[in-house]
Order: sequence, then structure tokens, then C-alpha cells
Amino acid sequence: MKSYLTHLECTYCSVTQSADVAHRVCPDCGKVLYPRYDLALAKKALDRSALKDRAANMWRYFEVMPILDEANVITLGEGYTPIFQAARLGEDMGASSLYIKDEGLNPTASFKARGLSAAVSKAKELGITKLTMPSAGNAAGAMTSYAAKGGMEAYVFMPKDVPEANRQEVLITGGNLTLVDGLISDAGQASKARAAEEDLFDVSTLQEPYRVEGKKTMGYEIAEQMGWTLPDAIIYPTGGGTGIVGMWKAFAEMEEMGWIGSERPKMFAVQSDGCAPIVRAFDNGDEFAEPWQNAATMAAGIRVPAAIGDYLILGAIRESGGGALTVTDDEILRYMRKVASLEGMFICPEGAATAAALSKLLSDGRLSSDDNILLLNTGSGLKYLEVL
Repeated sequence: MKSYLTHLECTYCSVTQSADVAHRVCPDCGKVLYPRYDLALAKKALDRSALKDRAANMWRYFEVMPILDEANVITLGEGYTPIFQAARLGEDMGASSLYIKDEGLNPTASFKARGLSAAVSKAKELGITKLTMPSAGNAAGAMTSYAAKGGMEAYVFMPKDVPEANRQEVLITGGNLTLVDGLISDAGQASKARAAEEDLFDVSTLQEPYRVEGKKTMGYEIAEQMGWTLPDAIIYPTGGGTGIVGMWKAFAEMEEMGWIGSERPKMFAVQSDGCAPIVRAFDNGDEFAEPWQNAATMAAGIRVPAAIGDYLILGAIRESGGGALTVTDDEILRYMRKVASLEGMFICPEGAATAAALSKLLSDGRLSSDDNILLLNTGSGLKYLEVL
């Protein structure tokens, strides 16, 4: 298989950079860099019907992935997670066509496996051997797991109150863990400082170009698994927002290759009422989101007071005709229990936030009972036992 990666492009100022050397953000404006591909050649090389004969993981889309040499792919089997029809939950909520894509069935038990498989693989290909990142939870264990598989050093900075499972995952995979008294933004500052001191490469969310490429495979899978017809709405728990912008990127790439048409799902970003910078910016009509002060929620993955990709998240939800809304921690707990009792799925708090949001979207008429609706559960509830 051959990757058709051509270059990197700034998502804000459109300046291009070489993909042959390590980059983090755009050197001109400091915004997010995206990998770009020769999609005309990729389309000739790969017909979507040929996918059925490929391995059931995210690397089945190799032509539009950023690794040039297959030998550099570090994989634990991530991706191609199932989409379940949630008939009993849908009946309870008044949604006749409700589905859940369960990212908790990934290696490391969350969707973070996708982004970190891509980022760590590309780091290996570029000759990088020492990585660092801040994390609010699941990304930490994913990064250290893939670094361990690739024989690389991994440094992680996490808030002291992250779930115990996330800390243990870092330690058992040989990561160097530093707990920080504060939020993920404080952990980010500590990670940057250590990176400067010890020449570590920082793989923070959207602050290097390749994590988004792993996340975008959710969009490819949704299209493929649903017969190349996208759902009417996708509801997504939003912290750093790489999942939303990754899926949005995937939809554009697939349209350019002729795999899907121009129709898009309404994209809904869900945040906690204790940390909702994207919702506030969406409601105010802002291009960027001001940092949220005193962020607090039990859902560690969406306790992100500031996101570098805020303009990309806001752009995607506005272009799609979707929206942004908040839920409470009490609602999150209620829907963790409801989804488990009706569908047998022990989903994470962030995933439960999407079900809580759906209830509101149905109540206020933004979604209707006959819409084809997909919820993204981003991780396993087993990592949050102390929350329950």
C-alpha cells in the first residue's frame, strides 16, 4: 500500500510546510497544521469496494494516512469499532433510529488509541524517540502504550485528580508520570517546559499534525459501516475537539474521492456546564473560544478550558447546521446508568453526555424522532469506577 501524503497546510493562513520534517503548529500563525493528500491519485489507487478485503483496523485507509512506510506503523489493532443499534434506548428517548459507535472497544479502551497510534507512528518515521504530552485521562495511557510498543520514551503530565485507571495505565506501560496541581492547561505548561529542557517532542491535542489523522478514521468508518450514507446527526463529547474536526476532515476527503456526496450530518458538540468554552463561543457567534475559568466536571475528558482547535470545532458545527450544548454531571451519571441498563453498554461519562444531550435536542426540536442519530461513546466506563 502507498500513502498519498503530499504536504502540511495551515488550517488558518493556508501556508504549506514539508511533511518530511517534524512540525508542530504553523510557524507563521501558530494555528493547526493538517496533512494533505493527492486525493485524485488516492481515488485511482483505492476503490471503496476494495476495503472489504482489508484488516478491520484504522490502517485499512492507508492511502489517506500519513505514514509513508508501512514498517513504521505502530499498531495495537485500533479502529473499526462497532456501531450498535440502540433500539431500547431509542424507544425510551423517543428516537426511532438511534446508534452508538463504541470507541471503548479500542486498545487502551478509548478513542485516544486512534490519534496516538498515528502520532507515535509518524514520530517514529521522522526519527523522534522521546515524546511528551499533557492529558486529562485516556490520551496518557494511549500515548505511553504506543510509545512502549515502538521502543520510545514517554513523558506524561496529568492533573492530580484524573481517574486512577489512567495513572496506572501510564505507570504499567513504562511512562514517566508527573502529576500537576491544576487543570490540563497547567499540565500543558509543565509538558512544554520539560520538552524545552530535554528535547522532547510534544504531541498535545492538535499541536502536532498527526493525531487528527487517527481520529478522522472514525469518519471513514461511519460512512463505510453505514453503507456510505452518513447519519442525520452525530453527537460528540467535546474537549480538545479532535474527533469532530477529524470526522469533518474525513467527510471532505471522501467527497473529493467520490465516496460520498455533499450531504453532511449535523454535528453537535456536547460539553459540561462546568466547562463549556465551545458552547459559550457558539452561542455568542465568536470565531474563537475564550478560556473557561474554574473548569469543573467529573467527565475528565471534556474538562478542557481552552482548545487550540476552537475555530475548527466551531466552523464544523456551524457549517453542518448543528450546534453546541451543555449537560450537568447529574445528567451524565443518570445516562451512564440508563444506557447500561437498557443496552448493556458500560460507557464513559463523556459518552453518557451525548445521550443526555440527545434528550435535550429531541425536547427542543433541534432533532426529530425519525432522524438517523449517532452517539459517540469515546471510552470504557471501567476507567471511571471511583466516579460511580
